[in-house]
Amino acid sequence: MDYNDEALIRRIHQEVADYYDEELELELEDRDPGLIQRVLDGDIGGPGDNSNLNGDDVERAERHRYFRELFRLQGELVKLQSWVVETGHKVVILFEGRDAAGKGGVIKRITQRLNPRVCRVAALPAPNDRERTQWYFQRYVSHLPAAGEMVLFDRSWYNRAGVERVMGFCTDEQYEEFFRSVPEFERMLVRSGIQVIKYWFSITDDEQHLRFLSRIHDPLKQWKLSPMDLESRRRWEEYTRAKEVMLERTHIDEAPWWVVQAVDKKRARLNCIHHLLQQMPYVEPQQQSVLLPERERHADYVRHPVPGNMIVPEIY
Repeated sequence: MDYNDEALIRRIHQEVADYYDEELELELEDRDPGLIQRVLDGDIGGPGDNSNLNGDDVERAERHRYFRELFRLQGELVKLQSWVVETGHKVVILFEGRDAAGKGGVIKRITQRLNPRVCRVAALPAPNDRERTQWYFQRYVSHLPAAGEMVLFDRSWYNRAGVERVMGFCTDEQYEEFFRSVPEFERMLVRSGIQVIKYWFSITDDEQHLRFLSRIHDPLKQWKLSPMDLESRRRWEEYTRAKEVMLERTHIDEAPWWVVQAVDKKRARLNCIHHLLQQMPYVEPQQQSVLLPERERHADYVRHPVPGNMIVPEIY
């Protein structure tokens, strides 16, 4: 497939704009505040309602509609968090997919407003020499939730069905034993009171190619490309076959797979969070009013000045 320089540059600019949207949230310097308010009020920006807007305005309207819905869903996640703590619910959420499929982006949006003591991320590195001699699931068990906790696995025990299989890091016997064990392992988790939710993020061949190119040309994202990622690009078809086998052999009633269409990253985030919220029967707990206590003041208290050599220079 061929991409001319102009198309590639345009795509990189889109990726950079998306990146800054992620970091700046709604702190956007728009020349038409009235347009933003109309979008936020729902007066424009709905399906088929962009006919009177130019290209930049349409894009701006889409961005604000995305943020409006993202903030609404994140508010629901805060309610879900309170319900998890109050009920002692335990949940494990697995995020799987090809490299650059957008798993990290949705994990970031889920955890962004939540208490890291309640909702935490487990992103395990490659096993060390000792871990390779353990029971395969052993190193994952220590990250499982206690009561009132949510754990998000950024890749999980399904590494064995994907990267380990494709790259030859496990034997055929270990691969088959994984498929014999994993349904029972997950059923055991469910029987013990841990809810297991599994997401596969699906992107096309062309989309992964473009995302890899954008990372190569973006110095802020080059760190995301490892030699293993580049090799996975070459072995696209092998990963496809491995994924198909994995979904077929590990889609069980107690812990089914859910496939997120992830070519459009922003839609994928919203759809995944919306679906996640539907998986638990949470209700908004009653919140007690918070009263700020009066600050105590003592006549004998004297605040000592901080030595000048300890102050961070105010460059900005």
